[in-house]
Amino acid sequence: MATEADEMAGQAVLVTGGAKGLVLAIAELFAARGARVGLVDIDEAGLANAAARLGGPPGAEAVHGDIRFGKGADAAFAEAVARLGRVDVLVNNAGVYPRKPILEIDDDTWDYVFDTNLRSMYHMTAAAARHMRPRRAGRVVSIASIDAHIPYAKNAHYAASKAGVISFTKSFAEELAGDNILVNAVSPGPIDTPNLRKLGIYEDLARSTPLGRVATPADIAEVVCFLAGPRNRYMTGETVIASGGIVMV
Repeated sequence: MATEADEMAGQAVLVTGGAKGLVLAIAELFAARGARVGLVDIDEAGLANAAARLGGPPGAEAVHGDIRFGKGADAAFAEAVARLGRVDVLVNNAGVYPRKPILEIDDDTWDYVFDTNLRSMYHMTAAAARHMRPRRAGRVVSIASIDAHIPYAKNAHYAASKAGVISFTKSFAEELAGDNILVNAVSPGPIDTPNLRKLGIYEDLARSTPLGRVATPADIAEVVCFLAGPRNRYMTGETVIASGGIVMV
């Protein structure tokens, strides 16, 4: 019987936005559990650092690419397949978080957020579906946000893009269920990352969270790994809220 340490052995996992923060924690956990990991990001220098942290090939394969549009996403996915041999699991986490009040959102900011957070998720998942369907197996996990579930006028374009991630998750899950491809999402609450610390609201968020702390990246990585792993056999089209009790449904 496989142990937790090798439950992903033989699996190839592709993680987008994989140069730092949450995605690095996700990649590290998959690698620790035996998976071969590919990272996709537009930040070439960050990719190199992340791959080095994961031990380099075969521990990690770095794919540099802009996945906001179909041509770039297809090229990045094809390169990942060439390097990894196949992709069994896709984790969509490429995203941006530019805070702006709702009445100040201009077209350029709108496009930047939706192209990065939602369009990339669609194109990468579509590429994964075409790749996974012939084998009738696969997992896709996308990172949404609790902001998709609650009003958030301070960053409404971000919240709307993450609500779109949840909607596409359901649609892809229905489309691919007959092919044994499970498609799910995770909506994290605040996560302890350098970007969150820079906003100066870490302590307030920790105090306002029912569990009394902000999530570590490893907390969320565990949820992602479960949804993508062999222990998940029957969940598809679901969004798991991992917010320390901030959002309860």
